[in-house]
Amino acid sequence: METSIYIRLRHRIHLHMNTNVKLKDIAQVIAPESLLPALLYVEIYQIRPEDKQIIIIEAMAIVEKLLQQWPEADIQLIGPAQTIIDTAPPAKKSSFPLFIFVWWLLFIGAALTIMNFHEDVSMQAVHIKLYELVTGEQTEQPLVFQIPYSIGLGAGMILFFNHLFKKRFNEEPSPLEIEMFKYQQEINQYVILNEQKESRIYRGYRS
Repeated sequence: METSIYIRLRHRIHLHMNTNVKLKDIAQVIAPESLLPALLYVEIYQIRPEDKQIIIIEAMAIVEKLLQQWPEADIQLIGPAQTIIDTAPPAKKSSFPLFIFVWWLLFIGAALTIMNFHEDVSMQAVHIKLYELVTGEQTEQPLVFQIPYSIGLGAGMILFFNHLFKKRFNEEPSPLEIEMFKYQQEINQYVILNEQKESRIYRGYRS
């Protein structure tokens, strides 16, 4: 009787150097209960120091490995055709003084950007003109417009990025998170194409 095995490779994972890469590390697997434990612990690859930081394993290498043990199995691959293994050590936690320095640098940069934009579009003159149109009076400091505008500017940025410190307002990703996701996808695609060009992709014993 033919046994069906469904495999979905993970896009990118982190493992340590000299790790024995097992199927459970790089893929989600659906198979009969009697077969699943043995499948999950099939050794796919041995990470070596000469592999450097990035290792790419082709789906066909996994199929070849499994068919050696279960030649009658019907293996169905779902999702990506490669999985990327990153062996870079985890980043160290940044120190609090460094966090404050970066935060202050970004704060000053954002403040200067907003101030220069307002100067370019003459926001002060616009507020003065609006105040004069609404009240019929002239003033150089129309605080009745400037204060709500400043509060609204900050609140709008918080809502736009969907975060206040660690608090998320809803489950929708922020524009920044979407751009970071796109950036990571492009990096993954570049890594795969670059490794293919340099013939450093693991395709199995008969590659």
